[in-house]
Amino acid sequence: MDKRKIILSALGVVLVVAAIFGAKLIIDSNVKEKPPVNKTVKSVFIDTVKNTTVPIVVPANGNITALHRLELFSEVQGIFRYSSKDFRPGQEFRKGQVLLSIDSEEYGASVQSAKSELYNNITSIMPDLRLDYPEAFKKWEAYLNSFNMDKPVPPLPETKTQQEQYFITGRGIVSAYYNVKNLEERLSKYTIIAPYDGILTEALVNKGTLIRPGQKLGEYIDPSVYELEVSIAKKFSDVLEIGKSVELQNLEGTKTFDGTVSRINGKVNQETQSIRVFIKIENPDLSEGMYLEAHVDAKEEKNAIEIPRELLVDRSKVFVVRDSTLNLVDIDPVYFTNNTVVIKGLEDGTKILSANVPGAYSGMLVKIEGQKDLLKKEQS
Repeated sequence: MDKRKIILSALGVVLVVAAIFGAKLIIDSNVKEKPPVNKTVKSVFIDTVKNTTVPIVVPANGNITALHRLELFSEVQGIFRYSSKDFRPGQEFRKGQVLLSIDSEEYGASVQSAKSELYNNITSIMPDLRLDYPEAFKKWEAYLNSFNMDKPVPPLPETKTQQEQYFITGRGIVSAYYNVKNLEERLSKYTIIAPYDGILTEALVNKGTLIRPGQKLGEYIDPSVYELEVSIAKKFSDVLEIGKSVELQNLEGTKTFDGTVSRINGKVNQETQSIRVFIKIENPDLSEGMYLEAHVDAKEEKNAIEIPRELLVDRSKVFVVRDSTLNLVDIDPVYFTNNTVVIKGLEDGTKILSANVPGAYSGMLVKIEGQKDLLKKEQS
């Protein structure tokens, strides 16, 4: 009986040990070996830094306006009677031609009446001049002979003595003369003459229209000379000067024009810290109100390069390649444009990314695929 218990106990121990070893074998057989980690190496395009002198070109835009512009207003009242050509927008006039003439017959009659009165006043003093001032008689006689009712009144003869001046003034000759000159000046306002060769850009009245004082009649410009007003940052004001050449382009970028800085405003805009610069352009292809973009050469930045803005990280860092590894380095951004940025702080020979790498980080392994020469394109 004792032997049986011993045998059963021994078998139990053997079974337990066998179960443990069996379980261990099963566990070991289910463990899979980890596959080797394959490191991904991205291909990148780079460019080699070569610092040069980069011209800072400041873009500015706006609508051009005619340098010589005349807004036509009436100072008198009357009916619009005459114009050398049709008073219509787009009509060209030559210098000296009548832009617009208002009926002045009634007012012209009053001018003639005043002239006649002056002539009569001078005629009435001629006998006294012959007796009291014989030395002055001849010049006043010559004045009467040259007096023409259809022409502007000529200036009165100069008085050489004080007695003669008192005599002429006392007879009302001087006051009558200036009354006529005043009427003649107002009569000239009934006719508006073209001061230069130009074109009518706005016409607000037609022939037969009753015109009142202060009424706007139209707008007249010289289409040969235009001006573009742009705002430039104050920090570039010290390099701007009158006569500086400026390149301009139309909105589509299909045409270029040459302009020069004609005026620089001395006042700085307090809100934008910019100054107004006026650029003069002469070109027959331009039209009033045309939109142009100016490229003003502000200054030259030495030991710098120009790169696409997309390569900037946090506005002050860029990725460079060292020993097949990306490194994020600090740089000094000098000037931003819409698409590029001028930077300083990189040594010649530094390999810089020429295109963005998705998911780039400092320490990332890369393989140089080629060189795109983007920097050279940007600087050109």
